[in-house]
Amino acid sequence: MAMVAQQTGETLQERSKGKDVRLSNIIASKAVATAIRTSLGPRGMDKLMQLPSGEVLISNDGATILSKMDVLHPAAKMLVELSQSQDIEAGDGTTSVVVIAGALLEACGTLLAKGIHPTSIASSFVRASAKAQEILEDIATPVNLTERESLISAVNTCLSSKVVSQNSDLLAPIAVDSVLGVIDPKTATNVDLRDIRMVQQIGGTIEDSELVNGLVFNKGSTKSAGGASQVKDAKIALIQFCLSAPKTDMENNVVVSDYAAMDLILRDDERR
Repeated sequence: MAMVAQQTGETLQERSKGKDVRLSNIIASKAVATAIRTSLGPRGMDKLMQLPSGEVLISNDGATILSKMDVLHPAAKMLVELSQSQDIEAGDGTTSVVVIAGALLEACGTLLAKGIHPTSIASSFVRASAKAQEILEDIATPVNLTERESLISAVNTCLSSKVVSQNSDLLAPIAVDSVLGVIDPKTATNVDLRDIRMVQQIGGTIEDSELVNGLVFNKGSTKSAGGASQVKDAKIALIQFCLSAPKTDMENNVVVSDYAAMDLILRDDERR
């Protein structure tokens, strides 16, 4: 009888531990979703964050906010990675995916409280996901990359909830033209944003932003030293090694404990 009671107690303890872990995951995920929920949409509020370096950052972008948060819980980290994946794949909707995931997990908590098994809930979510994808594909409008105006309209929608929404008329065409300049609109399905470089300069306003079809260097030529400011039909050499003399990694220290030896070293330096 004692053995049977001990086994039953262990089983109940394992079940209770599993419930606690699931509840902890749901609470942590809801906390992350609640933190950025108010920054969703055109009327979303900006978040003011102070970085460890002391720098102050203002943003309402979900991926940016979550990347600056020090998240330790494993389930909450999964939401951060979800937002980053959405940013890489689509470039927008980083806040929406986290808010939706938090709402679904909150619904899971209600279903678990009713005694529904987690496996049944997970399988139902898989079927619901397939059905939702089917509905979205039916109502979606195909995007033609050769139609520049429709692309600019889509980018304007993305910028409507950003800090720079009032400058969307200037930034949207720049964003569209920069992407179209590094892909083939007839065959491309994605774009590598590493092919597009943003060069920031101190001073000026957003209205001074422009698109340059070519290379832009941060440091200009030194005009005071006779450097050229403009070169026609120039030839560019790509060098993959440093032109300056290599520096040795060895550090030598000389310890002098005798005054006579110190005087000798000084005399040698004077002779050189």
